[in-house]
Formats: sequence, C-alpha cells, structure tokens
Amino acid sequence: MNASTLKTRLEARRKAAARLLKQGKGIREVARLVHAAPSSVCLWNKRLAQGGIEALAIRRGGHKPRLNDDDRQRLVKILLRGPRASGFWNDLWTCSRVAQVIERRFGVRFHRDHVWKILRSLGWTCQKPERRARERDEAAIRRWRESDWPRIKKEHSPPS
Repeated sequence: MNASTLKTRLEARRKAAARLLKQGKGIREVARLVHAAPSSVCLWNKRLAQGGIEALAIRRGGHKPRLNDDDRQRLVKILLRGPRASGFWNDLWTCSRVAQVIERRFGVRFHRDHVWKILRSLGWTCQKPERRARERDEAAIRRWRESDWPRIKKEHSPPS
C-alpha cells in the first residue's frame, strides 16, 4: 500500500468517525466502530469542533527536514565530484565522510548511520571498491591477456 492510499484510508476513517459523532454516538462506541483508539476519536472530536471536517485532514508528520530539496541536490553534485574534491585522500565515499561534508557545507550534523538513509533516498547504493595492488602494471596485464592467455587456453583445452 502506498502512502497516498494509506492517507486516503485514514482520512476516510476520520470522516466516518466525524459522521458518527455528529449522530450523537459516544467516543467509545465510535472508536469501536471505526477500529480506532478512544483517545484518537477524542482528539478528532476536538479538531472537528474547532475547525470542522477540514481539521481532520492528514498532516505531514515528523520534523521538518534539515536538508531541503535544494540542499539535497547540491549534496549530489558534491558527491559526484568525488571525495578528493572534498579534501579526502582517496576516492572512497563512506557514510562518515559524507556526514563530514554535510556538516561542513550545510552546517547540519547527522550520525553516519542516518547518512545512509539520506544516500539511499537520493538513489545511491552501497558499492565495494575493487582491491588492486599498488604495484599493478596495467600494460603487462594487457600483454599477458593478449599473448600468453590465448596460448595457455589453447594448450589446455579439451580435444574436440
């Protein structure tokens, strides 16, 4: 069930409760009929009395995001430039490093575990860097693949 479907169902339940309350039914009876807690029905009744049926609309819950949409887009641009552009010694983003960048650039502190949630919401995924020796000689590897490997493969292939 997506968020808008859930919102619609919750609002429909609140409006059903409002109709029952207007008919003179008690808080506990309405709670039982709409499958809600009596404390919720009591709160809905107060909102109904103060602001009418519009007061029962679902409001966005939780805190206001500490990084707005513009900040999040700026963060993506910073991350795409790579860790070295942000002053780190290698090309590996970690949640701790991203948290440091967010704090330096936006003045907002996040725990490294929460940074993962932010990155995931931006479409980023966990990547494991390839381990390669520093002494790796790409030219020698290429020569081996082009000349030695075909010869070795041919020598050890089963007869057809």
